[in-house]
Amino acid sequence: MSTKYKATTSEECYFITITTVGWIDVFTRLNQKYVIINALKHCQEHKGLEIYAYVLMSSHLHLLCKATEGFILSDVIRDFKKFTSKKITQTIITELESRREWMLDYFEKACEHLKRNQQYKVWQDGYHAELIYSNSFIKQKVDYIHNNPVKEKTVSLPEDYYFSSARNYAGLDNDLEVILLDLF
Repeated sequence: MSTKYKATTSEECYFITITTVGWIDVFTRLNQKYVIINALKHCQEHKGLEIYAYVLMSSHLHLLCKATEGFILSDVIRDFKKFTSKKITQTIITELESRREWMLDYFEKACEHLKRNQQYKVWQDGYHAELIYSNSFIKQKVDYIHNNPVKEKTVSLPEDYYFSSARNYAGLDNDLEVILLDLF
């Protein structure tokens, strides 16, 4: 498997994008958003994940992050995706979801080409990881992350989108703590 867009090192910062299969809008309900937020918190507390910026959109997650304490970011992301995939499908099955049958059918069909035996596939294979190489690149990626909901016309100002670190940088309440960067 190619390592071109993989975070295979420890202690280096990456811009990462993780996307649902078919770009399905899974994260339109609060219960699904909190599956992701709580899993990120767990990774911060138990897997050495440091998050500097993030945004959870309806079909994807952007992170500016790194693994510390001897953890390797690719392992953290693999475990995150595996856990959240199971939790997302469990939530679809057990909680109110008007698109339940359609989503589960789509996730099931996404497994047909897999060699391993898997019932549902929520996330696209892999993830897109770009190694951070300069302060200007950091600023560009943080701006991109924070302006994603503005670009999608979900909100007018980045800090108005609750599931984004733009709120942390603006000094507003947020359910996920991040390490604030001095963005000059």
